[in-house]
Amino acid sequence: MSITVEDVKAALSQVVDPNTTKDFVTTKSVRNLKIENGEIALEIELGYPANSQIEPIRASVLAALQPFGLKVNLAITSKIIAHTVQRGLKPLPNVKNIIAVASGKGGVGKSTTAVNLALALAAEGATVGVLDADIYGPSQPTMLGVTGRPLSKDGKTMEPMEGHGIQVSSIGFLIDPDEPMVWRGPMVTQALQQLLDQTNWRDLDYLIVDMPPGTGDIQLTLSQKVPVTGAVIVTTPQDIALLDARKGLKMFEKVGIPILGVVENMSTHICSNCGHTEEIFGAGGGEKMCADFGVDFLGKLPLKMAIREQADSGRPTVVADPDGPIAVLYKEIARKVAIKVAEKAKDMSSKFPSIVIKND
Repeated sequence: MSITVEDVKAALSQVVDPNTTKDFVTTKSVRNLKIENGEIALEIELGYPANSQIEPIRASVLAALQPFGLKVNLAITSKIIAHTVQRGLKPLPNVKNIIAVASGKGGVGKSTTAVNLALALAAEGATVGVLDADIYGPSQPTMLGVTGRPLSKDGKTMEPMEGHGIQVSSIGFLIDPDEPMVWRGPMVTQALQQLLDQTNWRDLDYLIVDMPPGTGDIQLTLSQKVPVTGAVIVTTPQDIALLDARKGLKMFEKVGIPILGVVENMSTHICSNCGHTEEIFGAGGGEKMCADFGVDFLGKLPLKMAIREQADSGRPTVVADPDGPIAVLYKEIARKVAIKVAEKAKDMSSKFPSIVIKND
């Protein structure tokens, strides 16, 4: 009995990607499928970075094709593309997707979450940058263990600094660490715009923007002038934090920026001596908020001393303990974020010419 391409597609339609929970045929991930010389050749193209997922996916695909009794030449790759942003804006030239990591209030671990998500995406094979948008309290230089001043080759733009394989730009590189930023709102928003536009980002798949807390000038500038693919909200289970997080979520909805999901930080406290866990900030708040607003719950992260110690030392958890249970949680959350981005509509702005109307 001769085996056809349709037979192979039928078999592949039964193979479900454990990350997207959809089969590879429905998601159009199967590429260049051919049967010739007694061999099945195909590619599986994923829309999210997936270094750690390639072998499990390979095993499941090969198992589905085994009954055909033919040699299988299988290549699994990731292709990350630019996705749609707010109406009237286009993605930046060298940045495919901008992801804002925000919170309604300070002290919920937003910056720690942002840097670990960035490092987790990089660990999966993506090219990632971090923009420290907290002008008043920049923390990314410390968390990434990066010191010094950025270089400028032309006197107008600057090269991104690098830490643990990711590109980073922050006002913290340009000022004395003890110098307070006594600036009014317009100066702060101009600084954010300059950091974004005058940093020579190098072909980023994702730019993670570590937002300041609240819903003020920086957030308004970001929503109106920066092409954002989506936002991640970080909160704790505490009622007060959730009140502010809900405001932050509603703000992004009002300005047309999709919510990729909610991360509940400090969900449980883990004692460093005995390992006992306790829900000191309450329980289930993040999940209830997601249910109320119809957005995805991305995951829970514990309150653990090691997370703070590692970030303070310039080696965040994903780098300091890459195979540990907390790093696994960060990687799972990062994968969910990347998949949510991949499911958005593809950006087509570069395909259309600019139309200029003149009165001659």
